[in-house]
Amino acid sequence: MTITSPHLGSPSSTWTDAQLLYALEEVVETELNRHLKVTKDWMPHEYVPWSDARNFPGFFEDGEAWEKGQSKVTEIGRIALVVNLLTEDNLPSYHHEIASLFGRDGAWGTWVHRWTAEEGRHGIVMRDYLLASRAVDPDQLEQFRMAHMSEGFESDNRHSMLHSVAYVSFQELATRVSHRNTGHQSGDPVCDRMLARIATDENLHMVFYRNLLKAAFELAPDLTMMAVRDVIVNFRMPGHGMPGFERAAAQMAIGEIYNMRIHHDDVIQPVLRYLKVLEIDGLGPEGLKAQEELGLYMSGLDAEASKFDEKLAARKARMAARAAGA
Repeated sequence: MTITSPHLGSPSSTWTDAQLLYALEEVVETELNRHLKVTKDWMPHEYVPWSDARNFPGFFEDGEAWEKGQSKVTEIGRIALVVNLLTEDNLPSYHHEIASLFGRDGAWGTWVHRWTAEEGRHGIVMRDYLLASRAVDPDQLEQFRMAHMSEGFESDNRHSMLHSVAYVSFQELATRVSHRNTGHQSGDPVCDRMLARIATDENLHMVFYRNLLKAAFELAPDLTMMAVRDVIVNFRMPGHGMPGFERAAAQMAIGEIYNMRIHHDDVIQPVLRYLKVLEIDGLGPEGLKAQEELGLYMSGLDAEASKFDEKLAARKARMAARAAGA
């Protein structure tokens, strides 16, 4: 893919993905070294309540069938945990996409493999926790996993390295927020502690990509601004293709795990604010247009989030009144 910017070199200068990858390689190496210094290895098995586990029916004569009441996890916690785990399950597809975009050599390749290895822990510990604690129906979970992974995954941003960097800068933070809020709403301190550990990883991944995005703004401001606008306006979580995602997402929104207000306040705004995206000057016509459109979109998103807040507050009031009259 060739990307054109009127403000880099001559008026007709162009950047290919390969040139951008090469230009950002030093930044990737710096961020990789920083990441390896601050990150801490952890053992998934140490976060799983193995003493709660028992056999399921099948090959074991003493197997006990799953029932909802066997776990202290709340209903909204159960729904969100399944969505979060199924999202992690598609790691092979994610690895394929970023390895194809970023390459397998040098600092980029080292990061791709390290990121994949760290993300792999998340799926391991979540599945072990869910099965050991009997938080979800294991048969249904496996059926969902097979259906979701059989569909594969294709990113909306696979056409452009710059769009992909912009996307993961927000998506990693969105995942962190979703995991953290799921833990808070789960009703189980063990689950909360596990998801807090996962959220710490996701935050470090966000910092890596956010800092890379900052370097991209310095290198190619117009192109990066257009990529950020495109990503935010068309943002979708990577789990959007899983079975029953729309219904689960609606329940997670009402349950205040991830909704429009959280998306605006806790995911998009912090990254835009840190990078001062709406304050960048010296842009060319296309970059300036993208910046203006982004500002308008954010205002509209905030207005939509306010409407959602009002509906959620009204729903809570109705439920409280119903409970009081019961």
